[in-house]
Amino acid sequence: MLLQPNLYFLIAAVFMFFTVVTVDNYFRWAWLWTSVSFFLVSLAYILNRPAIFRKRADGTIPVYIRWVFWPFLWATQLFNAIARSRDQVPAVQEIEPGLFLARRLFPSDIHTLKHHNICAILDVTAEFNSLNWTLLGEDIDYLNLPVLDHSIPSIAQVQRALNWIHTHRKDGNSVVVHCALGRGRSVFLMAAYLLSQHPEKTPAGVIKLIKKVRKSAHLNKKQFNKLSELHHKKRLVVRNTAWLIANPVAGTRQWEQSKDQILEMLSPYYDLTIRTTTSDYNGSHWAKRALSKSPDLIIACGGDGTVAEVAQELVNTQVKLGIIPLGTANALSYALCGVGVKINPIETACLALIEGVESRIDTARANGEAMLLLTGLGFEQQMIEKADRSKKNDSGQFAYLQGLSEAVSDNVIKHYELSIDEEKPIVVKTQSLTVANAAPVTTLLAQGRGAPDLTDGLLDVTWLSTDKAPILSLVELMGHGLKSRVAPHEYDGVRHTTAYRVRITSNDSIAYVLDGEEREADELVIEILPKSLSVLVPAKIESLRGEGAERGVSLRRDKNNETE
Repeated sequence: MLLQPNLYFLIAAVFMFFTVVTVDNYFRWAWLWTSVSFFLVSLAYILNRPAIFRKRADGTIPVYIRWVFWPFLWATQLFNAIARSRDQVPAVQEIEPGLFLARRLFPSDIHTLKHHNICAILDVTAEFNSLNWTLLGEDIDYLNLPVLDHSIPSIAQVQRALNWIHTHRKDGNSVVVHCALGRGRSVFLMAAYLLSQHPEKTPAGVIKLIKKVRKSAHLNKKQFNKLSELHHKKRLVVRNTAWLIANPVAGTRQWEQSKDQILEMLSPYYDLTIRTTTSDYNGSHWAKRALSKSPDLIIACGGDGTVAEVAQELVNTQVKLGIIPLGTANALSYALCGVGVKINPIETACLALIEGVESRIDTARANGEAMLLLTGLGFEQQMIEKADRSKKNDSGQFAYLQGLSEAVSDNVIKHYELSIDEEKPIVVKTQSLTVANAAPVTTLLAQGRGAPDLTDGLLDVTWLSTDKAPILSLVELMGHGLKSRVAPHEYDGVRHTTAYRVRITSNDSIAYVLDGEEREADELVIEILPKSLSVLVPAKIESLRGEGAERGVSLRRDKNNETE
């Protein structure tokens, strides 16, 4: 819809003209301020960026934003006040029992909220401050999903709203959804929720039902078409049943310290069933139990070992995996969600479960076991072996660095016979060999060509050459990890290739680590399982991954050409 940005751009142009022709400096600065304000808002509409107003979780807009956009916000407030004075419909109206539509709420509306026992407010405005319900002393759960006027909420916002409303309704709470005037944005989300509860109805029928109560309700053509599309594609579905499987001893017993924060963040959106692992009942056991109940989501709350136990049961199913990292390395969570899990792991992970999107990623099988990250021989295996639980408890992730340092000092060289796909086996003499599906930059030994892509349908095979000192090869790997899928495939100290299937044999028994767990076998066979696991990831990360999808296709084509 171009009317809104065009209008704001026109206003910006008019005030820029005033800026140019006005002589008085005070007025020139005022006109320039107004022009810039409306121009930035027009860009926000073109790019659909409601975050331009930086509205906080408590509904407040920062002071510096209010100053920058004061001309626009003042004009919006004026228009809203005039529209409210002429509006013939009540401020708050009940559409269905316990479900209310409203225009922007003021202190004068608190009596109405109390009268209807409303204790949950969904605010879909981006441009208005909300009342501070905490300071007003009201026991009200408030959620803001910022949407620009006349625009459409994102898919993630729609899903978040459906889950949040439904959780409150299941608990018997009344919910009000409001925008500026209770005509468009709020109507869209109210209709979306009603369609999720009555899928046999049509969007037109639901809008008609709403208009019977709130005569000013109206969706523009773009909003109505999007609502119809989501309904037709069966995207308007409440998905809020979740099992949370927690390892109470992961990390330094992080579950005990983080449990309250996790439940506080997730409970408004998910109907949670919580189970903790023990020596008798591990993550795999509880994941199997959870699958028998057909939940929408299973959350693995622990280290990489717990995540692997849960994930192996979800491979080739449609049930989504969520991850809350409580371990020492948390490598898969880092690979999926980015550096945020290192800075603020609990909040980053929980927001991914609340606001994130579904992504279908590759997994692999290593000697019949699920592999999410990598299988490592040599340095990787020795590092894990040396970084035992007591060292991890004392030093955290530094225990791995210490273990790697000791492994490099020992510099044990082994001979392996390596078979890549259907190619002729080659003999590899190396101190380190990894076969990776996914690995963040911190997993140094798998960075043979930059960080492996867990959506490209290929395994990344990396080993160190004995022609160069291992410390120099590690420096080389560090450089690769800071780049994106570097080329060519071979360097002085590092060898790299991609594969669908890898077979490794040796004259001796092979000691290896599989996703951080120690194993031993006479031979090792690893096969990729493309797009075999659904996970929840931050929307921004998935967007970036989507941009890299073409590169993944190109890699697979190159691999096919090599095979031919």
